[in-house]
This record gives sequence, C-alpha cells and structure tokens, in this order.
Amino acid sequence: MDRARLAVDIGGTFTDLALAVGPRRYSVKVMTTPRAPEQAVLAGIDQVLAQAKLSPAEIALIIHGTTLATNAIIERKGARTALLVTEGFRDSIEMAFENRFEQYDILMDKPAPLVPRDFRFGVRERLDGRGNVLIPLDEAMVRALAPRLEQVEIEAVAIGYMHAYLDGDHERRTRDILAPLLPGVAFTLSSEVSPEIREYERWSTAVANAYVQPVMTAYLLRLDAALRARGFPGPLLMMTSGGGLTTLETACKCPIRLVESGPAGGAILAADIARQCRLDKVLSFDMGGTTAKICLIDQGEPQHSRSFEVARQYRFLKGSGLPLRVPVIEMVEIGAGGGSIAQVDNLARINVGPESAGAEPGPACYGRGGNEPTVTDADVVLGRIDPDYFAGGSMRLDCDLAADAIERAVGKPLGLGRLEAAFGIGEVVEENMANAARVHAVERGKELQSRTLIAFGGAAPIHAARLADKLGIERVIVPPGAGVGSALGFLLAPIAYEVARSRYVLLDESFNPAVVNALFADMRGEAEAVVRSAAGDAPLVESRTADMRYRGQGHEITVALPPGDFEMSSRAALVGNFETVYAATFGRIIPGLDLEIMNWTLRLAASREAPPVRPPQPPDRPAKARGTHSVFDPAELTLRTVPAYQRDGLAPGSFIAGPAVIVEDETTTIVPLAFIARIDPLGAIVLERKRT
Repeated sequence: MDRARLAVDIGGTFTDLALAVGPRRYSVKVMTTPRAPEQAVLAGIDQVLAQAKLSPAEIALIIHGTTLATNAIIERKGARTALLVTEGFRDSIEMAFENRFEQYDILMDKPAPLVPRDFRFGVRERLDGRGNVLIPLDEAMVRALAPRLEQVEIEAVAIGYMHAYLDGDHERRTRDILAPLLPGVAFTLSSEVSPEIREYERWSTAVANAYVQPVMTAYLLRLDAALRARGFPGPLLMMTSGGGLTTLETACKCPIRLVESGPAGGAILAADIARQCRLDKVLSFDMGGTTAKICLIDQGEPQHSRSFEVARQYRFLKGSGLPLRVPVIEMVEIGAGGGSIAQVDNLARINVGPESAGAEPGPACYGRGGNEPTVTDADVVLGRIDPDYFAGGSMRLDCDLAADAIERAVGKPLGLGRLEAAFGIGEVVEENMANAARVHAVERGKELQSRTLIAFGGAAPIHAARLADKLGIERVIVPPGAGVGSALGFLLAPIAYEVARSRYVLLDESFNPAVVNALFADMRGEAEAVVRSAAGDAPLVESRTADMRYRGQGHEITVALPPGDFEMSSRAALVGNFETVYAATFGRIIPGLDLEIMNWTLRLAASREAPPVRPPQPPDRPAKARGTHSVFDPAELTLRTVPAYQRDGLAPGSFIAGPAVIVEDETTTIVPLAFIARIDPLGAIVLERKRT
C-alpha cells in the first residue's frame, strides 16, 4: 500500500487538512479553535481519515504548520521573558532604529518591546568587532541575577551580547551558569538563533524566540502526545517559514522559524506547479480567511529573504512591527481575506481590512454573532458563493444576515443598494491586492504582465480573474484542492535547514578564499546535522547566498553564489553576480567601487524528484453544467443567471466559456465573461482571456 502522508495548516479562520495516499488526495476544512488549536487539528484528522477510510496506524508522516507563534506575539500571550545584554545596552531593544516609520503622524505608536525595561539586565562583558575579548564575562554578576529572575517568576531568558555573532562563548557560558539555578526556564541565545550583524534585529529575534518558546513547546509536545495516544506511528515534522521541513526537536528549540509556515506552504505549491507547467514567471496568490499573500516565483523558485516583521502596530505598514532575522519565503501580505471587515470612513470611502472577523465570531453570514460586513458576506450577496454548498455543504450560510450587515454598514451611509454596496466591497479589496502586487514587483525590479497567476486558498479563486484583469495578466491557474493549497504545499516541501553567519569580507586583493571556505564548511556541518536527523541518508542539495553591497553603503542585496570552493579567481564571478542583481533592482551599477560582503547563508535540503512534466492539453470538449446560479454582473449592475459546474465532474479537456461558476467543496472559481476555462491534464482549471 502507498505510504499515506497528512498535512495540517492552522489559519486564522480555518484549519486545513490534506491527506495524500499515492496519487489520491483527500482534504477537509474545519473552523479554527483559537483557544485550543489542537482541538480543530484532531477533529479535522478524524474527518479526513474517515473520508479516506484509513486508520491512524496507516499514516506514515504528519506535516504541520501553525500561526500559534505569530498569534502569541500579536496578542502578547507569550512567556514572562527577561533579556540579558551587554552592560550599557539594555535600552537598545526599545530605541530600535531611531526612525519614524510614519513620517507625518505626530501620534505614531511604536511597537512596545516584548520585554519591559524592568526585566532587561546588563551584564559586564564585551567583544570588539573582530571577536576579540575586551572585557571578560563577569560570572559573579551573572550568578547574582538568578535570584532576581526567580523572584519575578521569569519563564524564559533571551541572552544577547554585543558582537556575539562572531563568538558566542560568553552567551553559552551565561546560559550554563543560570540553567542549573533556574530549573524549568527556557534559554535562547542570539548567537544560535540569529548569528548576524546588527544587534537590534538579532536581539529582537532572540527575544521573540524566547517569548514564544514555552508556549510553542507546550503546544507541540501536547499535540505530539495526542497523536501518539491515537496510534499515529510516524514522525511529526514542522513546516518552517523558509519553505522547508524540520524536526519537532528543532522547532521546539527555535519556534520563531515557524512564524510564516502556512503561507510558505502555498508558495511551495505554486512553485511546484510552475515547474510542472514549465512556467518561468509566476505570481502566486493565496487568499484565505484573514489575509492575502502574493509571492513572485521565477524559474520555479520563490523569492527568499532573511528579514520579516511580526505584530505590526499599524497592520501591514512596513517598519511598524518587530523585526525578525529568520529565513522566510518573501511575499507581501495584506489584510484582504474573506473575513476582512468593510466599513465607511469619514471621507465616505469604503475601506476593507485589515481588521478581520476571524473564526470567532466570523462573518455575519456564519450566523455566529458577527454583525460587521466582510468580504465573504459580499461574495455571498453577489452570488459568488453558494450559501447551501459552503465547505462542501457542511456549513450553511445566511444570505439575509450578510445582506443586512452590508446594507447597514456600507449601503445606507453611501446611499447604495445592497448589491452595489457588496460590489463596492469586492472592488476595493481586489484593488488593494492589485496595488500591493504592483508595489511588491516594482520594489524588486520585476514585471507582472507576462506572468501566470496561480490562485489558491479558500477565497482566491473567487477573486483571481478580476485581480488578473487589474494587473493585465492573461492566464490564471486554479490547482486541484486550491481551497487547502497551503496544506498541499506542505506535502511537497523538502526537509531543509538554513544557516547564516556574519563575516565581513572585502572583495579586493585582500580576499582570502580559505576563510570563506572554512566558514561554509562549518555552516554545512550545522545544517547537515539538522537535515540528517529527519532525512536520513537522502542526497542533499546545497545552495548559498551572500548579502553584498558597494563599500560604504548602509544596506545589502542578496546575491546567489556559485557552487564549489572559492579561489582567488572567484572574485570575478562574485562581482558579476552582484552587478546583475544590482542592475535589475536599481537600473544601474556604480563603476569603480569595491564590494563588501556582510552575511553568508547556506541552505541544505533533501533532494526531491523533479515534478512530472504536464502532458499535452487534450482537445476541447464542452463541459456539462450541473445547473445554474445567479451571479452579479458588473456591467448590468444586477444578478445574472449563469451555468454552474461541479469541479469533480470535469475531466481534462473540458471547456467552459464565461460567464460561469465552478463549484467544489473548499472554494468556488468565478469565470467572468472575458475569460474561458479549460481543465488541464493535471486537473487544474486554466482561465485564459478570450482573444475576441
């Protein structure tokens, strides 16, 4: 029998589960239970196993991604945390960058540190910028902190010393002194979590990791124990924000790497589809219940980054959150999900998000007490969602409650009917997403018109064609199981781990390749120990990057490095790679300036089989509708009767001319008048703009 693998993705509104048994796929969506996330996980597992007629003993592997770490930081429900820093620097975590992310807001609120000042302590020690000891660690001072930390009932301690990214001995010695004196307290070292230059980001990352570590460890061990008690024999692997899988042990040690695990799964799915279809340029579009995520994918690989913000004070405003230096798949995230709340502001404009109705109470149409209009409510009123077939018919939506909420909060203030008000909500949220995609592409020197849009998530196929219209994109792909796309992406993710080091190197005649080779050998050893613990003897694939800049600049760009050991002749390749990326980003290079490298990164992943090439498209054959459905027509400003199709009844080659709707258990695909839809050999819906 084929090995069965189960993926679980906890989102803000729904918990998605996908089960793979050879080529067969099963999936379910259940409402997230924010107070005890494992309840939704276990309930969903029961449902999907019943659907596949499998027992727990037949599941070889469980892959899990969760928003719990992010939520703990946003809601300030983490551990009681202390921060130990080099003496004289305890306020650096609060001073941050000393800039204003909102230039003209005189009442601007900066994000409060996760550790209040009373729980931040200076320790006498100091390294210089080359790693030399200027002041030895004062061990007596460290021991004297133990009773103070115990007195205030500290649950976690973050340790961050100046220049510890070069040598973490002082941090490790501090932990070794305090750990026996503070049993049960979790310790996080900045030199282990984020060994990179710039102390504010490094300490912010260490503090965030310490803050969520007790919460995440307790949850993961609780879930693992519950799975074992139910008879699941296989390992529980965790999805990381960088797009790889890691062990439970590593996740408990460094839970901050899980912050964007759900969206990362979606990007992995889109990248796999891009490789199957031989698409060089793709824009992935993931729209769930709370947010929408947009990611650029080139040559079958999503964009990667090592910087991320969490718990933004002004949601989705860059600079207003707590910075983290962890590996992430780079994407733009905006408050444009199905649960995003719509309202009219003082200038009589419709605003949508970033506030979300979430899972509790949810949109008004859920009938759970929510009374504010959301995007889902607008889609129900516009006929884009069949209220009798939501979540496969397991949950009936109330169209009257949705219409009343929209009319009360949007229609009456603007003098609009409920249909026009609902259409206005949809237009605003779609323009918000289109604008975010445009800005994201321009900032990275990319274009959008020649890309294919790959849409997944419960709400994305509803809005994908209209988003493509706004961006000038000609083709949209809605993969099978799109409603649980991120969970399906988990099943495709490799076991992987990423290591970064800060070592300053000037690319001139002083370049010493032996130093760089030794650095990468050490990084390879650390990454391989983690990957081998889950991947066994599988072949490994290594990729390397460097953060480079012109000498004297304040910020770097990430540049891919050639494989193999470095030699003096490697300088020319490094310069050429940098200039290519710099010109693509800024439109020019600066001749005559030396280059310097600040950070080095190595990613090690278990190799995967190349996805099969998509077979040729079969000849078109008209699809048979299951009935009709009333959908709002923007041109006529009224509901229009269009054919409705059941997705599982469409075979490869099925052809549908818009307008139409294609219904499945976890989502609905809208085919506008200007598009035609075909089912490709892989079962995906391919929407293309009509040529006439």
